[in-house]
Amino acid sequence: MRFNQLINALEGGEACLQSYELATNPELLSAAALDQANQDQISFLEKGNTLSSILNKSKAGAVLIPNDEKLIKVATQRGFAWATFQHPRLAFAESLEILYPRKIVKPEIHPTAFIGEGVELGKDVFLGPNVSIGNNCLIGNKTIIHSGVVLYEKVVIGEGCELHANCVLHPDTKIGTGCVINSNAVIGSEGFGFVPTNHGWHKMPQTGYVVLENEVEIGSNSTIDRPAVGETRIGAGTKIDNLVQVGHGVTTGKACAMAAQVGIAGGAKLGNGVILAGQVGVGNRVQVGDGVIASSKCGVHADIAPGEVVSGFPAIPNKLWLRCSANFKKLPEIVKSLREKDRRAFD
Repeated sequence: MRFNQLINALEGGEACLQSYELATNPELLSAAALDQANQDQISFLEKGNTLSSILNKSKAGAVLIPNDEKLIKVATQRGFAWATFQHPRLAFAESLEILYPRKIVKPEIHPTAFIGEGVELGKDVFLGPNVSIGNNCLIGNKTIIHSGVVLYEKVVIGEGCELHANCVLHPDTKIGTGCVINSNAVIGSEGFGFVPTNHGWHKMPQTGYVVLENEVEIGSNSTIDRPAVGETRIGAGTKIDNLVQVGHGVTTGKACAMAAQVGIAGGAKLGNGVILAGQVGVGNRVQVGDGVIASSKCGVHADIAPGEVVSGFPAIPNKLWLRCSANFKKLPEIVKSLREKDRRAFD
């Protein structure tokens, strides 16, 4: 695809094309990182990253950049085909969708797929090798279920979902439309519920279920537990990375994002648009308000008001944490100074 054809396809999209220059109009075969791209590849420089030196060393055939005079000058001098966007990263994502079109999976039911009693399959469904579907499941139109997926009984899956190899959905799990569940994820597994007794731990039956609303995506090896009663619910448009643990009875709002190794304890409630960076821990029954951002490795042990940005363990406002962390390396000298003052006070 020629660069001008790609730009025409991107025009009018959410990335917001602003201007472009066709120095060479290269034939683009693929995409790559800016420092690795060659003449038949397209790359981008993210908004806010004004390191023109990266752009100056690149060998890319075309670049997508923010509307920055310095970057435009460098791109022009280097003879790149370039385009400026309000959101270059989004433009690059849209470019990838064009250059790497999604493989069309034709409807098929593989002969090794097991289908239980009372199962209802929608139109144009794909069931791969060794899929196992329990009794009384409902599968929506155009849903793709890859090899080795296991659905327990009474699972409901909406239209246009894709379940990748070897993921498992436990009884009564309910999945909305357009959801993606990646390999080895487990949805609806038993919550960690035990009651202490004089004779050890008494297991509490986990009779609830999990609901994933529309357009939810779950990463590989992530788990979402069902509760003893009621539901665990993941709000529409939420994106969950690999190796995330969502405990029993958790509720999230819409369009949340959780990076790898996040752990959310039972009964916690997240508002809309909450972002949890890698390895964030959220405590039992904690309530996190709309739009909260928790930076990497912070521990959220108490309720967080809407719109807060928090860091640290335990989590405190990010600006305060930055001030504290700047002084961490000074603590030995501070302690030494205080001890000397105490000693002089008693002399």
